Amino acid sequence: MFTEFKKEIDLGGRKLTLETGKIARQADGAVMVTYGETKVLCTAVGAKKPRTDLDFFPLTVNYQEKTFAAGKIPGGFFKREARPSEKETLTSRLIDRPVRPLFHPNYKCETQLICTVLAHDLENDPDITAMIGTSAALTISGIPFMGPIGASRVGYIDGEYVLNPPIDDMPNSQLNLVVAGTNEGVLMVESEASELSEDVMLGAVMFGHKANQEVINAIIDLAQACAKEPRDVPETPAFVGEVQAKVKEMAEAGLRDAYAISEKSARQAAIADVKSSVSEAFTDDDDATDMIVGSAFKSVEKDIVRKDLIKTGQRIDGRDTKTVRPIVSEVGILPRAHGSALFTRGETQAMVVATLGTGQDEQIIDGLDGDYREHFLLHYNFPPYSVGEAGRMMGPGRREIGHGKLAWRAIRPIMPSKEEFPYTIRIVSEITESNGSSSMATVCGTSLSMMDAGVPLARPVAGIAMGLIKEEEGVVILSDILGDEDHLGDMDFKVAGTENGITALQMDIKITSITEDIMKEAVAQARDGRLHILEEMAKALTSARDDVSDNAPRITVVSVPTDKIREIIGPGGKMIREICEVSGAKIDIDDDGVVKVAAVDEKASEIAIKMIKDITAEPEVGVIYDGKVVKTVDFGAFVNFMGARDGLVHISELRPERVEKTTDIVNVGDEVKVKLIGIDDRGKVKLSMKSVDQESGKDISG
Repeated sequence: MFTEFKKEIDLGGRKLTLETGKIARQADGAVMVTYGETKVLCTAVGAKKPRTDLDFFPLTVNYQEKTFAAGKIPGGFFKREARPSEKETLTSRLIDRPVRPLFHPNYKCETQLICTVLAHDLENDPDITAMIGTSAALTISGIPFMGPIGASRVGYIDGEYVLNPPIDDMPNSQLNLVVAGTNEGVLMVESEASELSEDVMLGAVMFGHKANQEVINAIIDLAQACAKEPRDVPETPAFVGEVQAKVKEMAEAGLRDAYAISEKSARQAAIADVKSSVSEAFTDDDDATDMIVGSAFKSVEKDIVRKDLIKTGQRIDGRDTKTVRPIVSEVGILPRAHGSALFTRGETQAMVVATLGTGQDEQIIDGLDGDYREHFLLHYNFPPYSVGEAGRMMGPGRREIGHGKLAWRAIRPIMPSKEEFPYTIRIVSEITESNGSSSMATVCGTSLSMMDAGVPLARPVAGIAMGLIKEEEGVVILSDILGDEDHLGDMDFKVAGTENGITALQMDIKITSITEDIMKEAVAQARDGRLHILEEMAKALTSARDDVSDNAPRITVVSVPTDKIREIIGPGGKMIREICEVSGAKIDIDDDGVVKVAAVDEKASEIAIKMIKDITAEPEVGVIYDGKVVKTVDFGAFVNFMGARDGLVHISELRPERVEKTTDIVNVGDEVKVKLIGIDDRGKVKLSMKSVDQESGKDISG
């Protein structure tokens, strides 16, 4: 017999409800979360037996949006939800990042978290609801989870922080920040900002952290009423300690020598040699599995790097804690690309390419809250060769999508409006070398490549990744972290922005939490690093080029009366297709009468614009036009002279002298010059050929 439990609180002016015991009762933990009228079912299930063949925690998070939640049917040929959308992938990562560090280190059972959006009120974003529900489901499941966590979104509107602002209010917000953490401190931050100061950003984090306490207390109350008995976690076997001591004795000296090598490839080769010799020493030891030896080896690595750093302040590559690696910025490296840049920082390198397109190249995104078009696209690729490995080439994974979105958020706040720069912009970042923070290299390379393409960015944007080493002996904050420092450290803190302020901030903590003082010191140190990187980038390019590349389409904007749009398009699109075929240009027409003509060849644009103006212009009496004979009759010839507009040249107006037969003078297809001599009450146009010199086009009517 199942018992239902419910907990309600007020959160940001709306009711948040946590319910369990009614739906998905065979899951270890299942909570239905309702916020406003948005409902998300969150479940947690852990396998009963651990995976002894893995040296990592096998956690999977799946956030999924059902289109019925918003009363929609999926678009496309197959009418069911298919591969995860970008929003679903990013939200899955958003849930994973704060909960992953909170599982007991000895817990290795395969665990799956599924969050299903069942109702969306188009006011409250389901991502925060899903994060809260996941925390609640884990807390009541009996799985060894050292939570709960709370989560919230913080906006900044009219100089005030706003908790979980409705979706319709977000366009007015200078900030979109998601913060998650325990009652002790912050675990994860993800944000996009309009060049806000470090103080404002830190204030937003702490505002969200404070609000999270209400959520955490509500989950604790729910758990006290219905949580399952906690699972037993296997204790570390006694022989593991013996193996660890033996590995340390064998590996410490060699690892110290290896970590004294500043160059990454040589250092990794030396570390591999030490590891290989240690592994060989344990081949006959039944208790010492490869996994235990590997874990012990990593522990020795971690101990050496972290404690030496705190003790000496000197890093693996010889830098102090605040120095940024040498930077080389180059632009215009690809001759046919619209904009390109090669950004190299130490052993991290990004080749970033900007391509300019038209409105026809915009991406149509089908979301729960409706379809919309995106004109700024950023795609990040991380091939195996960038870290000296051979691997499978597949489609973008969660990491690639997440890193690309972080760079997209960093650049978007300083992008020109569509009215100011009516192009679709696609950025592709190819990571050609990686040793720490390729996402921030992407931000720098994107800024440079867009300026190289002539995109009028408000200001250049740079990004830097910060690290943290926290031990009993002290705390060290690192600027521009290496891959090893990220791997062995406690924090990955990425900050992007301009000289005026922050545009994006992402923080992930591998320990239970960090304090406000540490965050304050980190953002201040990050600002110094960011300004230094901007100075180095300025050696290549300080602002956008005066014009777009010769290889890029030139977009000319003209306005036409809205009642003429139908004539430009023509029946079934016949007229606009003809304009595109004749001119070679691409044409986009907005409902408000704004017409965008795009072509690489300036002459193609001129032809298309003339054809459009011919269609939309009103004929004027006394004006001479170029025309084409489209029909001959006994009493004259019909001439097409303004787009689709025809007029009659009466037989008496063909020549000054008498004409016996129309076809003696003109035939269908002849190009002629005509003068408009009148428009009758019914709108019929009267034209004259005899009033115009057919060679020079001059008026000879006298």
